[in-house]
Amino acid sequence: MVNIILLGPPGAGKGTQAKRLEEARGMVQLSTGDMLKEAIAKGTELGKRVEGIMARGELVTDDIVIGLIEAKMKDRARGGFIFDGFPRTLKQADALGDLLARTGETLDAVIEMQVDDAALVARITGRFTCGNCGAVYHDLTRPTKVPGVCDVCGSTNLKRRADDTEETLKTRLMEYYKKTSPLIGYYHAKGQLSAVDGLADAGVVASAIAKVLDKA
Repeated sequence: MVNIILLGPPGAGKGTQAKRLEEARGMVQLSTGDMLKEAIAKGTELGKRVEGIMARGELVTDDIVIGLIEAKMKDRARGGFIFDGFPRTLKQADALGDLLARTGETLDAVIEMQVDDAALVARITGRFTCGNCGAVYHDLTRPTKVPGVCDVCGSTNLKRRADDTEETLKTRLMEYYKKTSPLIGYYHAKGQLSAVDGLADAGVVASAIAKVLDKA
């Protein structure tokens, strides 16, 4: 059983690799965004607090996020936990460290999915999906065989995410580098950081991550 953090900017493929780890190793992805939505949907006491905070347009506090993570960790995962989207700041990293110590858990690896910004922007801005079956395509690397028609189901309902624009992505990347990239030095100093090429083929990235985990 290992607990890991996946670090990387938007579009680096953290979600894809987390799903692979869940399937291959029985790990559980702890995505803060998903946990917040789940708490609200279930109407838990914490969920009601979160709903009220978001309704007022305020930011959810670190204490609440840590509370959500701690509640999830009570259901022990056979293969360990994948922290995705948390920590985002040095303060949150300290809070996560305190939580793990308090619950008798360890952080076994921090994996940085390294990307080239220009290549990442090209990867994200070129992608589109079928609104009918969910098949994923890309203008350059995986276009549809017939322009405007899904290869899988034949639908013409092909969509692009509204925030998959070059301008939006550059803003999100800047936010990542300002707030989250200091974590790279933080975990490097602790001897917990490993890096993989986030722009490689998904299978190649998965193999690189597996090598890190096998040594943890």
